[in-house]
Amino acid sequence: MSAPLLALRALDKRFGQRVLFADMTLELEAGSGYVLTGSNGSGKTTLLRMAAGLEPAQRGEIGFRSQSAALAAYPEAWRREIVYVHQQPYLFHTTIADNLEYGLKRRGMPAAESAERAREALAWAGLDNRRDVPPQKLSGGEKQRVALARARTLNPTLLLLDEPTANLDGDARKQVLELVTSLCIENHTVVVASHDPEIIRLAILTRLHIREGRIEAND
Repeated sequence: MSAPLLALRALDKRFGQRVLFADMTLELEAGSGYVLTGSNGSGKTTLLRMAAGLEPAQRGEIGFRSQSAALAAYPEAWRREIVYVHQQPYLFHTTIADNLEYGLKRRGMPAAESAERAREALAWAGLDNRRDVPPQKLSGGEKQRVALARARTLNPTLLLLDEPTANLDGDARKQVLELVTSLCIENHTVVVASHDPEIIRLAILTRLHIREGRIEAND
């Protein structure tokens, strides 16, 4: 049996006197899709943020590929392969195209190549006619589509999506659902934290449920 792509082990996380996780384990297989469910306050967002190296823990070890490290010593190189998309993503106050190209340029990609990859991602997200619009003029659904397109340009090994359809309805929700589904069938490992019944029902996703600080399969 091959080693998991990512594993969180012996994870302890508390906020003050409140224990969120105690000796918890999560393992993710390469090329698989997961939907993470649980009641409000169960720790879905916290778990994704810890996997991305954005949230500390009182104790825990993380393994990625064939390497392992204490969560407190999260390797910087892993951040290039593990991408977290917040429920309310931050967009720079410039154009949509600049938002998509920013991370690519930071990684040293030539300007022409980063511009082409951004154009392709905007077309994928149905936003190619909005490339020069500043983010403050976008709807909530459009902002989420920009965030998904930006994550896609980085070609992550592991993509962590936090409630991507929250507070969306109608066409905006449908458009984001289609993009999330597309990401899940591409060659990525994807974890989607969600309450959305349409995401939870996706047959391409393995269901994981947080209950009383433990991860359990939820068939």
